[in-house]
Amino acid sequence: MNRPIERLLATILLLVLLSSAAFTALGEPAGPNIIFNSTETPTPQPAASITTAGGSFTTLLLNATTQTMRWKAYVGNVTGNFKLQDASNYSIYDWNITTIGGEVYASRNSSISWADIRCAANSTLQTEQIGLNITTTKEDSINRTFGSTVHRGFYVGTRLISNSTCRAIATYVNNTKQTASESASFQEILLDDTQRLVYVTLLDGKKQGYNNGLFDFQLIVAESEYNAQPSPYYFWVELS
Repeated sequence: MNRPIERLLATILLLVLLSSAAFTALGEPAGPNIIFNSTETPTPQPAASITTAGGSFTTLLLNATTQTMRWKAYVGNVTGNFKLQDASNYSIYDWNITTIGGEVYASRNSSISWADIRCAANSTLQTEQIGLNITTTKEDSINRTFGSTVHRGFYVGTRLISNSTCRAIATYVNNTKQTASESASFQEILLDDTQRLVYVTLLDGKKQGYNNGLFDFQLIVAESEYNAQPSPYYFWVELS
């Protein structure tokens, strides 16, 4: 074989290898290290009492708040950095992050096909609710909770999720419901990979949260009130 042909073949091989490396290096959400967690639940209100005379007839209007057993919440902050690594996790350079942006993802499934990510389909919600014994007509079902489609656009890896195309909510700020808006804080959106439901909340960089504390994210996820053991949720983070 003459040298010009050898050089040509070598060049083609190099281009193929570089092309393959480019496809395998595409960014996608990665699992974080959970450094700290603190879990709490509210104390039920004590019994209310009323005293009425014998022989009386009393009509009551009772107002009660019951802690839902179909949802649980996660709030907190994110630290991290950008790195340029090879397949063995050796770094050639990294960058400290001072302003946190990106997304936190959560799912009951440990393996997500990120290449197939999209807005959650109604069929996926139905499957998830059946799996968690959640009645779709309940006020706090998944489909009724995420009844709006207002959110800002974002990327999952290289896949664009366009603004206001998926089911979404914005969790509370200062104990108060937010008006649906693409500029609202702590937006949460429902995605799937054609099979498995994924919750994603957009990172907001130390904003006032539900109790006026400063958080990067707030997230609610569905839970079964009947399962003897609570569902594990798997988390991923994508910084931008």
